[in-house]
Amino acid sequence: MKLVLPLDDAAADLATVGGKGASLARLIQAGLPVPGGFHITTEAYRAFVRDFRDDILRAGDAERIAELFACHEMPESIAGEIRRAYAALGDDVPVAVRSSATAEDLPEMSFAGQQDTYLNIRGDALLDAVKRCWASLWNARAIAYRDQNGVPHDDVALAVVVQELVDADAAGIMFTADPVTGARDETVVNASWGLGEAVVGGQVTPDTIVVAHGAVTRSRTSDKTVMTVRTPTGTEERPVPGELRRVPVLSPEQAVELAALGALVQDVYGMPMDVEWARSGDAFAIVQARPITGIKPQTEEWNDSLKGDYLWTAANLGEAIPDVMTPVTWSFVRMFIHEAMAASSLPGFDLVGNIGGRFYMNLSIVHTIAAALGMESRLSATENVFGKLPPGLDVPKAEISRWEIVKRVVPMAINIQRRVRTNLKGMRAFLATSRQRCEELRAAIAATGSGPELARLWADEIEPHMVTSCRMLEAAGRQGGSTLVHTRDKLREMMGDTDAEAMLTGVNAGGELASLGPVMGLTRLARGEITREEFARAYGHRGPHEFEVSIPRPGEDPDWIDAQLAGLRDVQAGTEALLARQEKAREEAWARFAARYPGKEAKMRERVRRWSAVVRDRESTRSENMRAFWVLRAFTVRAGELTGHGDDVFYLYLEELLDLLRGNAAGLERVPVRRATYEKYAALPPYPTLIVGRFDPVRWAAGPDRRGDLYDARGGMAPVGDTVTGFPGAPGVVEGIARVISGPEEGERLKPGEILVTTLTNVGWTPMFPRAAAVVTDMGAPLSHASIVARELGIPAVVGTGNATMRLRDGDRIRVDGERGTVELLA
Repeated sequence: MKLVLPLDDAAADLATVGGKGASLARLIQAGLPVPGGFHITTEAYRAFVRDFRDDILRAGDAERIAELFACHEMPESIAGEIRRAYAALGDDVPVAVRSSATAEDLPEMSFAGQQDTYLNIRGDALLDAVKRCWASLWNARAIAYRDQNGVPHDDVALAVVVQELVDADAAGIMFTADPVTGARDETVVNASWGLGEAVVGGQVTPDTIVVAHGAVTRSRTSDKTVMTVRTPTGTEERPVPGELRRVPVLSPEQAVELAALGALVQDVYGMPMDVEWARSGDAFAIVQARPITGIKPQTEEWNDSLKGDYLWTAANLGEAIPDVMTPVTWSFVRMFIHEAMAASSLPGFDLVGNIGGRFYMNLSIVHTIAAALGMESRLSATENVFGKLPPGLDVPKAEISRWEIVKRVVPMAINIQRRVRTNLKGMRAFLATSRQRCEELRAAIAATGSGPELARLWADEIEPHMVTSCRMLEAAGRQGGSTLVHTRDKLREMMGDTDAEAMLTGVNAGGELASLGPVMGLTRLARGEITREEFARAYGHRGPHEFEVSIPRPGEDPDWIDAQLAGLRDVQAGTEALLARQEKAREEAWARFAARYPGKEAKMRERVRRWSAVVRDRESTRSENMRAFWVLRAFTVRAGELTGHGDDVFYLYLEELLDLLRGNAAGLERVPVRRATYEKYAALPPYPTLIVGRFDPVRWAAGPDRRGDLYDARGGMAPVGDTVTGFPGAPGVVEGIARVISGPEEGERLKPGEILVTTLTNVGWTPMFPRAAAVVTDMGAPLSHASIVARELGIPAVVGTGNATMRLRDGDRIRVDGERGTVELLA
């Protein structure tokens, strides 16, 4: 290896000339204005320290090591090469002598400022400056930085960059992305008078200019008190002349020109850069460039709340999809919504949205349509599905004429009725064959051997099955019209809340209720009636994160099954005992009905039977739809395996994923940005159940007074109530210890007899219910998961409180009244 190389030499790589030297060589090769000079390679350093290297490693003291370097003469073989390279620059040319370590200017670690730089060096002083640069590899700062970042001391070597010193009248630093916010569309320029050392060293507050899209967007001119200037013997700090202190260093045109140079530097490296620059007269020079370390990753905006002033709710489907969704999951969810909720495809309406990666429904559209069709009095029925709105909340309406709504809604409603009637004819056959079909599809996916083959399987078999499963769910949910709502209301009117809720139980008696499937299956598994494989086949697709395809299903995770079995062992009364107790309460309620309304029992039992059948069909088709989502997960995971891109495929949208399988990898360019976006949103707490207007998840999460029930961009929100009230989910009165749990992964914290308090539940929480004395949720409604399962098991529940997790603390003693829908904090 050579001891000295020209600055633009093609051999100037990291190992040979260190990070700074390799960077400068790359910039010169790209045609950027870099001052001339040469490299003193790491081979020269190693040759110099060869005879006392062991002494360096043993010394362990920066001052002692500096003495070792000072007392050793530089061999003529090295000194001669340096003199010849310096002479080639011209006669007595002033230079900058900069250290360039092999662990420096890396994306993860910059090592900026850890070794020394010497400016305005001339003639014979050069060799001494080089030795001092070499010695600075072992100063206290550099040793500590390597220790902190796990860089072994015996692995590093130091090259030196010798560059012509720009006779700068101004200099500074430029960041090609905002180092604070991470904004990639902004270049931030710091500028001050003289050489750049006063800026780099922090001795002066420089001007700050922000350039975006070819123009200065904002600037701040500082009072620049100090500047670094050249002297006959080196450099020194001097006061800035009074007439220059408050004068902008750069004109807007110069700032834009400099930012354009920064963009070229960034293009060379493909990442945001920290650039040191200097200006002499009207000419700019780049004297150093390194990746910006610690910058916030570039992200996208996933936020449909910015589309307008609407009321969004996370209730109902948001409870089933509680996670921040990866892009491919959002693609599948949109397909699900399009097929299972035909009204979502109504032209001109955004009925569903993605806010910060989370699923929301647009209630403004529902209220707008109801008002246009004269059906506002029936909006109260939606409370059974989406929960209650806060008193006095003014729901913003969509700006569309009544005639436009009628013109769009009526044909759609007719088409939905036809589609539902057609699909109901095939529902029984679908339910009978869905499990086997999904197993066949997962096996076919595993057997594919190439991307194009998997893409064909998607088009020919996977997508058609997914569409069918969604349409069956739609049909099951819409059969019987308003049966689910009106039957419950009628019974409550006739018998009161407690007896009405008891009479509506028994859904599980006429055939397994899918929401209870996992806990019933675990009970049979615990007794040895079924094997683990049989449990996984029957119930392995159900879990707390069943929509999110990047998360393994319980059937793929033996530890999940073990954890749920462990929880059941602590339960005094098993699931079957709870069901038997509820059956007794149900028959007693029916006896009271028969006594109060002679001759009407048979008709009401038939009506409740139909009610139960609708609930059971809805839950069964929902379960099979989730089984289809397990197929989608298998498809996505296999796509990652076949293409070699692993979990990157979760950050592609479906069309991009299919393109990748067919050989077009263009979508992968967005994966780092989307992964960073997903991680940003996933790190935030769950957003409010209700959102009105434009919502910034990050700003909301940082707010000291953030609320989990409501965000209203218009302001004027009523304070959070001190009382905790909600829907009577299932009757009964219980006193006990509140166990506030943020997610099902914390389920082991719930001890038998404690009261489960949480934001929401879905089928993945069901195995916890037999341990709970009662259930209290922020989100929910009478037809939500928590209400249905608690009612079947006879567990008191209050759902849709909006504020339970804000008002109740872990360990509080509380009284839950599931008949009145109240929760009382006991002294």
